[in-house]
Amino acid sequence: MARAKRRPRAEAAPAAAAAPGEAAARRAETVCLGRIVGAHGVRGVVRIKSHTANPDDLTAYGALSDEAGTRRLTVTVTGHVKGLVLARVEGVDDRDAAEALRGTDLFVPRAALPPTEGEEYYHVDLLGLRAESEDGTALGRVSAVHDHGAGPIVEIQPPDGPSTLVPFTREHVPAIDIEAGRMVVASPEDGT
Repeated sequence: MARAKRRPRAEAAPAAAAAPGEAAARRAETVCLGRIVGAHGVRGVVRIKSHTANPDDLTAYGALSDEAGTRRLTVTVTGHVKGLVLARVEGVDDRDAAEALRGTDLFVPRAALPPTEGEEYYHVDLLGLRAESEDGTALGRVSAVHDHGAGPIVEIQPPDGPSTLVPFTREHVPAIDIEAGRMVVASPEDGT
């Protein structure tokens, strides 16, 4: 699962901001651990882009389901190829059935995940937080968390205009209050 740590201290998914309504409530209760990106071979094996820190942990948190929660998928990891997990899905025995699953996101209940430590956050917990300056001025909402290898970056979408990317470090994001639904972002004028 995708976790982010603020730096310096001492990893879901392409993420999107929660939409209002039933889908948003479901996303708050579940976490996307991966996405089926296609078939591998002709015997029903699928390729999965895992969002977990250890790709093999894709199945470590219990049964997986689709985004709607209507289809339960029993997945068994069988190997790896080019940064993807190879897996068998119960009931999927040929390439056509495997290809039919392309684009399926794989979810687990949020409660199945281990608790985070210290300044560690699941990406899903950051999505939708109000971003505010240190003086309380509204900046927008966290719409995504990216990590391209150099550390997490938080994308903040204002009510209008282009989004802003902020390094997810203690100096750029000095305070986070998940329960209050807010994240404080240091302003560039402060020398950060």
